[in-house]
Amino acid sequence: MFSWLSNAWRVPELRRRVLFTALILAIYRLGSWMPAPGVDSETINNYFEGRGGTILGLLNLFSGGALSQFSLFALGIMPYVTASIILQLMTVVIPRLSELQKEGESGYAKINQYTRYLTVVLAAAQSTGYAFLFRRQGVLDANYGRLTLIIITLTVGCTLLMWMGELITKRGIGNGISLLIFASILTGAPIGIAAWWNGGAMEKLFFPLIALAIIAAIVFIQEGQRRIPIQYAKRMVGRRMTAGGSTYMPLRVNMAGVIPVIFAAAVMAFPPTIGQYFPQTQGFVNQHFLPTGIPYMLLQGLLIVVFTYFYTAVQFNPVDQADNLRRYGGYIPGIRPGPPTAQYLDRVLTRLTLPGAIYLALVATLPTLFIRYGGFSQATAGALGGTSVLIAVGVALDTMRQMESQMMMRSYEGFLR
Repeated sequence: MFSWLSNAWRVPELRRRVLFTALILAIYRLGSWMPAPGVDSETINNYFEGRGGTILGLLNLFSGGALSQFSLFALGIMPYVTASIILQLMTVVIPRLSELQKEGESGYAKINQYTRYLTVVLAAAQSTGYAFLFRRQGVLDANYGRLTLIIITLTVGCTLLMWMGELITKRGIGNGISLLIFASILTGAPIGIAAWWNGGAMEKLFFPLIALAIIAAIVFIQEGQRRIPIQYAKRMVGRRMTAGGSTYMPLRVNMAGVIPVIFAAAVMAFPPTIGQYFPQTQGFVNQHFLPTGIPYMLLQGLLIVVFTYFYTAVQFNPVDQADNLRRYGGYIPGIRPGPPTAQYLDRVLTRLTLPGAIYLALVATLPTLFIRYGGFSQATAGALGGTSVLIAVGVALDTMRQMESQMMMRSYEGFLR
């Protein structure tokens, strides 16, 4: 273990990337504990006591406790995730966005620009909802001038956090947005460990075994893949005949990673956020959007399955893959090139994605099952199980793969053994 860590540290560029990522994450955690101007963080923190099973508790988990402090980064990165979902869904119904996707890098840059604009709008709306909610609950004593200052501060904080995430993606290691959520979830681990240690005998005995089993299952599914054999025919290049070869196309069981879980959490948090503007809807929201409730579990599981198929289709296009194979003289043994290859890949991918989507939905709902039927505390199950572990392990695996590719670019010896 220490040998590959030292090997990674010897690479100057990789060392700079790791240090830059650590610096950005440290700034993020610092901003998560700096309260917004005119906010009594202790009063709001007391308001959050005992709300681990509510939607506010879930949003507080994804913000790394910043919401309970009403700090500069109280909104977290979820407005950006929600904006990304909206833009990706709109590409299906708006031809202009669909054309931008086909233009390559320039098109994606334009879509990212639209995503940033929408993030600012959503952040302003969400910060307004939080400010008036806390003011109505009596935990935020502020006039309209101070409320405006708080709303502007939270919106700017979310915009700054979005920029920091993009910096990590560009100059650091891993996906910046996922790493920010990863860091937020890890901050809740000490609370979960303390709750587990102070829990009952059954919880102390069985929860570590369940957590290890969940981690092993996550790693097993995340690394699982179906290898499609690919054969390349002999070709004439100039005056030379190049020999054909055989390889494989890896199709992962869970090609979407942890993105569907993050998307589903963002969508499930959207109605309660809108409901903050309409107090008369709080009864309906508390009944159908309580994280420990059966309707919330079923709807979240359905959204995870839908987003898994959707994001997999965005990442892997069978028609494009079949065209690329035919262009370079490759084919799947027993399958004709062209449309039959595309149909075969689509059929395999559809069957392969189903167990991956069901697995994501089951793991995400495990904490609720533990709370309702296992007698586990909300703090333990929420911080150390299900969605938290899934996102943490998934992001860690993706980051390790990127470090592995960085090492393989510079030497034949990889980062992992």
